[in-house]
Amino acid sequence: MTQFAEWLSQTSLSLAIQSHEWVIPTVQSVHIIAIAGVLGSVFMIMLRILVRAGRDQTLAQTTARFGPWLSWALCVLMVTGVVMIVGEPARQLLALSFWLKMGLVVIGTAVAVLFQRSLRRHEPHWESVLVNQSRVKGLAVVTFLVWVSVVVLGRLIAYDYVWGSWSTALKQ
Repeated sequence: MTQFAEWLSQTSLSLAIQSHEWVIPTVQSVHIIAIAGVLGSVFMIMLRILVRAGRDQTLAQTTARFGPWLSWALCVLMVTGVVMIVGEPARQLLALSFWLKMGLVVIGTAVAVLFQRSLRRHEPHWESVLVNQSRVKGLAVVTFLVWVSVVVLGRLIAYDYVWGSWSTALKQ
C-alpha cells in the first residue's frame, strides 16, 4: 500500500491538489457537512423507529423525508473522500483509522440500502409489526452508533499513532 500511496501522490491530479493549500481544507469542510447530513438523517429515522419523534408520520413518510438527504450526503462523502485520498494518499491509505472507517462506511451504507428495500417491500408490516420489535430498535441504535464511529475514526486519521504498532503510518 505504501508504494501505491507514493505513486498516487506523484500523479498530476494529486500534485494539483497538493499545490493549492485551500483545496484539502475546503473539501474537508464539505465532507464534514455531508457527514452531518448522514448523521442527522440516520438520527431522525432512528428516533422515528424508537417512537421518540415523528409520531404523526409513518416510518415510510419519515424515510421518504430523510432518505434523499442520506443518499445525497453519501454521494458527497464519496466524492470528497476520493479527493482527500488523491490529495493526501499517504495520510489516508496508510492509516488504520481510515481502513476501519471504510469498513464501517460499507456496513452503514449496506444497512441503509437493505432498510430502504425492506421498507418498500413490507411497508404495511413495518408500522404494525416490525417497528415494535426490540431487534429492529436495537439495529436502529447500532446503525446510528456505526455512523458516530465513522466520525470518530475519521477524526483519528490525523492521529493514527494512537493505534501503536497496528498503524502502518508509523512504519513509513
